[in-house]
Amino acid sequence: MSETILKLNNAAIYQRENLILSDVNVEVNKGEFVYLIGKTGTGKSSFMKTLYGDLPLTEGSGEIVEYDLRKLKSKEIPYLRRKLGIVFQDFQLLNDRTVRGNLLFVLKATGWKDKIAMNNKIDEVLGKVGMKTKDFKFPYQLSGGEQQRVAIARALLNDPVLILADEPTGNLDPQTSVEVMELLREINEQGNTILMATHDYALLLKYPSKTLKCDGQRVFEVKQKSA
Repeated sequence: MSETILKLNNAAIYQRENLILSDVNVEVNKGEFVYLIGKTGTGKSSFMKTLYGDLPLTEGSGEIVEYDLRKLKSKEIPYLRRKLGIVFQDFQLLNDRTVRGNLLFVLKATGWKDKIAMNNKIDEVLGKVGMKTKDFKFPYQLSGGEQQRVAIARALLNDPVLILADEPTGNLDPQTSVEVMELLREINEQGNTILMATHDYALLLKYPSKTLKCDGQRVFEVKQKSA
């Protein structure tokens, strides 16, 4: 039996009173790499925001990393997010502190206390993304691809059950996009489950995997055409 990490049944996703997606039935199992595709404005970001507690789920049922999205209380959201690694399109790094400082900030915010353990964890995740030698640099001294690597390292800090990557290559050139994609696939091969929203169809062709599509207020699985 594969372990289900995310399951939505007959869910409807709203932004305030606007219905964005209806009758959503989605399942993501442990170890999968799943794309979420769709044109801009089809609800990918709203879907992601519902998963990490930014938008409430008010219709249907939804469970993510053992949290019930219908019953999610605001005080539980930080704990939910500790079990999720979230990677954004615009990196969201703090420019007034170094790479190491950015990661320390997250560890402190999520309750880590032991300095040695914190530094070891930072070395470990920076090693995974190939940024160990640049831990003293500030984000503005890094290229876009390097910043996204740091953002991915940040997402790995609390050993997330699921990584939500929202257009992680959206601000990167094609070559850098491929490098970031290779990195995400490596992380997936190490056992991390990844749900990645993207509108970069070139990546899908190059790295085919299970694909969900947002279209016409629906989310459905797209069967890959075999080559």
